[in-house]
Amino acid sequence: MAQSHEMGIYDIEDALATPATPPEIPSPCPLSSQNEDPDNSIEPPTVGSVFVGILRDPVSTLIRRWNWKAALLSSLLRATIFFFTNLIAGWHAALGAMLAELVFRSITSGFYGAITESFSLARPAWAATAAAMVALPLLAHSLEFLVHWLRGTPKLGLSIGTSVIFTGISTAFNLYAMRRGILTTTGSSKSLRHDLSQVPRLLLDFILAGPREIARRVRRAAFPD
Repeated sequence: MAQSHEMGIYDIEDALATPATPPEIPSPCPLSSQNEDPDNSIEPPTVGSVFVGILRDPVSTLIRRWNWKAALLSSLLRATIFFFTNLIAGWHAALGAMLAELVFRSITSGFYGAITESFSLARPAWAATAAAMVALPLLAHSLEFLVHWLRGTPKLGLSIGTSVIFTGISTAFNLYAMRRGILTTTGSSKSLRHDLSQVPRLLLDFILAGPREIARRVRRAAFPD
């Protein structure tokens, strides 16, 4: 009974994590033994090995795999958020906050996207999701707060709060998309135009993944084999 309950906790997470067709993306972990043992080439990296790989070889993990798609999209979206949350303080305040966020995110979001892409391949999926949605945003928003506090962004609390909410939603969706080969910049990644054309369908699947899994479990309980 305990084992059945434990498996049920991760049913929805597994539905979010498992793509219909696994993307052809190389392992993000520099310490992976793929080159040493071809038989293990299909084994996904663990969350711990991803962390170790980032610390051991940050150049390969962060700089060479800098995700320009994440940098472009995140900087534009977040700059817009900071503009409108500070507009009540005046045009000059809104423009200043927007430009500061645009510069900050255009640099850091590429690294954030590279790390998220690394975690998108890690297993167990629930641990990878937790790491990407807790550890990374904590660091990113701490730096974001410092930047805007130093420049005197007027509506700092509202701006950061809105940005944190956006991060939670966008990180979960980015993981979902990257596990399906979308919004990636390594391996067999496609063009940004192709990725954007897939976003509406993926967004709908992402929203419906939880309800579909709940419906499946209800049917399974009502009509057991």
